[in-house]
Amino acid sequence: MTDNLPVPAEQSGWVPDIPAVLAEIRPMLPAATGTQERSYEWPIDQRPDGRLAPVDPSGDRPADIGRRPVIPEQLRSSRLGPTLRHTSGRWAHIGAFHAVRAPWYLIVVARASVLGACRLVARLVRWWACAESAPLRRAAVDSGDSAAWLRLDREARSTRRTRTGLTVVAGGAILAALTATLPALANAPWPATALTVALLVAVLARAGRPAGGPLIAPAIVTPRFRKLNADVVLRAYYAARLGADKDDQRVTFGSPMARDGDGSRVAVDLPYGRGFTDAVKAHGAIASGLDVAVTQVFLTRDPTSHRRHTLWVADRDPLAIPAGRTPLLRGRPTDIWTPAPFGLDERARPVTVDLMWNSILVGAQPRQGKTFALRSLGLFAALDPYVRITVADGGGKPDWRKFEAIADRAVFGLAPTRDGDPVEILIDTLREIRSDVQARYLALSDLPPDVVPEGKLTREISRDPKYGMPVRLLLLDEFQEWFATGNPAADSEIATLLVYLIRVAPAAGVIIGSATQRPSGIGSGDVAKKFTDYRDNHLVRFALRTGSWQVSDLVLGAGAFSEGLDSSTLTAEHKGAGILRGASDTNPTVRTYLADAEDAAHLLAIARKLREFTGTLSGQAAGQIAHREQRDVLADALSVFADGAPGLHWAELAIRLATAYPEHYRDATAEAISAQLRAFGVPSVDVRRDGQVRKGARADAIREAHRARADL
Repeated sequence: MTDNLPVPAEQSGWVPDIPAVLAEIRPMLPAATGTQERSYEWPIDQRPDGRLAPVDPSGDRPADIGRRPVIPEQLRSSRLGPTLRHTSGRWAHIGAFHAVRAPWYLIVVARASVLGACRLVARLVRWWACAESAPLRRAAVDSGDSAAWLRLDREARSTRRTRTGLTVVAGGAILAALTATLPALANAPWPATALTVALLVAVLARAGRPAGGPLIAPAIVTPRFRKLNADVVLRAYYAARLGADKDDQRVTFGSPMARDGDGSRVAVDLPYGRGFTDAVKAHGAIASGLDVAVTQVFLTRDPTSHRRHTLWVADRDPLAIPAGRTPLLRGRPTDIWTPAPFGLDERARPVTVDLMWNSILVGAQPRQGKTFALRSLGLFAALDPYVRITVADGGGKPDWRKFEAIADRAVFGLAPTRDGDPVEILIDTLREIRSDVQARYLALSDLPPDVVPEGKLTREISRDPKYGMPVRLLLLDEFQEWFATGNPAADSEIATLLVYLIRVAPAAGVIIGSATQRPSGIGSGDVAKKFTDYRDNHLVRFALRTGSWQVSDLVLGAGAFSEGLDSSTLTAEHKGAGILRGASDTNPTVRTYLADAEDAAHLLAIARKLREFTGTLSGQAAGQIAHREQRDVLADALSVFADGAPGLHWAELAIRLATAYPEHYRDATAEAISAQLRAFGVPSVDVRRDGQVRKGARADAIREAHRARADL
């Protein structure tokens, strides 16, 4: 837990009393038909010096440039509590640190005071003996200059006599003062005596402290800090070959150097002919010239000029500092119509993500935190009892298992279980969501304008059970597995359904969250094309550490690298940190909040109680599991040959199956039907029909395959 995140004390090891939590939050739950909208407020760090100056300083300047807030941000009501907690916690730690070591400090100070007294006496002796002239006399001896040595010796003896007199006078004065003050000090109150002795010991201990270091180690280690100035920045840019010390190649500044959070910020103007892309390519060289790590240097495009950008250099690596545990641990109900807390940016400012009307893609190498990042958004939605959640984890990991307590449908892995075939269950689920989306658009079209003023789902409609249109959240972890299940027909149908949903469903109130460690193409042909289509249609993208900038671009979207966004620069110690693109006008590097397995179980237990209380528990979590009707593709194919046709083209066979059994074959393509029948030994042969010869299947071959399977 970091000092930047205000987290109540009850979070640490807190196990909630569910009935007590429900009793406390019951008045906070929104009514099913209520109209009051709650806000999820997050403090935003103000930039004290406003916007940067334009490239042409002679132009008009906005009136608010240079204005600082009257009340510092740390002392405002929204931040005063965290500031006080941070300050009190810091000083409490310092006090406890030194209190434990106080007995050892007495020994250290006593030893240093004795050493300091000896050092002061030694300095006095060297001063009295004119030790500063000894090197000169030695040099005269080495050079054989006897006249110079005699002159220096006479001067040394004369100086020594003078200093002897001064020492005797000063010593007598000190002795007289001690003779006069010691009796008075002995009879004085003990605080005065103790204070005098403490001052004397402090002076002697200071004289005896170790060279180049403090006598007592500090309780808090100050991180390495690089104070930037114009010379340091220019040195870095010239070393990166982004300019030269010539009239037409100089690097200039578009704003004064200023502190911004835990770092320094300045607007940099490159020479004419160079631009932001050049600075991005020289990112590592700039960091080397500044003598900091690459992860401490952040370049931001300036909208006013391509040759201008903002350079922000952190005092220390901000991505190596954990953001702390999720604020959701407070256990309060959330509202899906408000932004979800996601983490802290590089300047320790809270970052939120608007889930409504969005689709989110999370990509990274294995074990970099992509599942935790997507799950944190799922936990936010889970605490809103009016959100219907579907979870499909292609990897079958334990991370999502606890969602079974609240999920309308949960699918894990590819291997069949007692609940059925996960692939078939997912297909049924996606079909149901597609049908729901289509029905919603029809229902919204029939509602009066005063109910749907913008022609789309509203908060009131989503929470009113009479409409039956709750916000839905579809979470797909390791979604690449659903495009390569080993069943070509299932792969094609899943790909078709997911592409439809990613394009159409968000506008109907269906939020889609996807995570993958393989954002590159899966398979070949039509499925591979649909995989790319599905990946590229996500609006919000979050890339944790990736293996290369090309993979980073696949996750963040084309052109991300040219904007300075490259998640491959993140290191192994930056687990849980990634680049967020599309959630706002800026593209921050975010350290996500942590919600481990225990935290997730705790929050999902509360989420289930909320759903039970509001009556919104549905589907699998409510025990309402609908098993898919198993179809016999051989028997179904034979049934559509009723007109006595000896053979059918694959395309015509697919159309007939979709017409006869739309619930099962509505989205089946000719390739999918061909793959299913060929799996049972039905060959793909040339079939002449309506004067055209195309690949298809013959009725006799299907009948023989059906008979052979029956014999088995």
